[in-house]
Amino acid sequence: MKNPKILVILGPTASGKSDLAIKLAKFFNGEVVSADSRQVYRGMDIGSGKIKIQNSKVKSNGLYAEGIRHHLLDVVQPNEYFSVARYQKLALKTIKDIQRRGKLPIICGGTGLYISALIEGWQLINVPPSDSFRQELEKLNKEELFSKLEQLDSQRAKTIDKNNKRRLIRALEIAALKGSVPPLIKKPPQWDVFVLGIRKDKEELKKLILKRLKKRLSEGMIKEVKKLKEEGVSSKRLEEFGLEYRWLNRYLENKCNLEEMKKNLFKDSCHYAKRQMTWFKKMKNIWWVENEKEALAATYAWLKN
Repeated sequence: MKNPKILVILGPTASGKSDLAIKLAKFFNGEVVSADSRQVYRGMDIGSGKIKIQNSKVKSNGLYAEGIRHHLLDVVQPNEYFSVARYQKLALKTIKDIQRRGKLPIICGGTGLYISALIEGWQLINVPPSDSFRQELEKLNKEELFSKLEQLDSQRAKTIDKNNKRRLIRALEIAALKGSVPPLIKKPPQWDVFVLGIRKDKEELKKLILKRLKKRLSEGMIKEVKKLKEEGVSSKRLEEFGLEYRWLNRYLENKCNLEEMKKNLFKDSCHYAKRQMTWFKKMKNIWWVENEKEALAATYAWLKN
């Protein structure tokens, strides 16, 4: 018996993943499972690039865009904690449901951590977050956190991104409870996985990022962040979400003017795209495509096998 098929679409920010996922879902009877660490939050729509839900309404059996059902959008409130372990659990359950209904699961997103954890079957540690512990660690800068991790768990310190404060805090949280961060064990699910990567020229991608920034601002992205603040999402939390939410929050708090906000957001988005590609390049067996035609041909050939 053949293993069930799973299609993955990944690529840097602004490369057109969502549109391609919808097109392939229409061709190959699929449903889209988001792999985006910010689209899981309600009310974070324009800034996260969330696909527009059909008629701005939720159907009784899920969220739809252009007639295609989408999953793992609007899962939690912005102030709630959402981990990669929770994403993995929900995604696995969703994929089983899609397969049970005879459709093709299409994982689509730019959060490499989520995608890797899912298709590589990471055995994640169940250590709940500690608010009091985190509040103490938040007082430290990245250098101090990294130094602390080196003392607690030198092996984990060798592999962590020492500029990512959130991951440093999480590693310290686990190390404090477990003594060290256990080595990552992988048990890949029994799937036939095909990973499509969207490749864009650097200059072309910069133009796409700038075009998207202008579009999002015209669609009301500033109002979206203002509303989140009015609903009680703290400045600290918006900073954690990064990119659009970080810079628009700073703009609304008069820490930068409109032009500075646009300039810094564009620069950070370009840097983010570069980091995404660094992650994807470490992944194995990605079939890189430059356009929809190549993606359709490659997916059709894979499904025939």
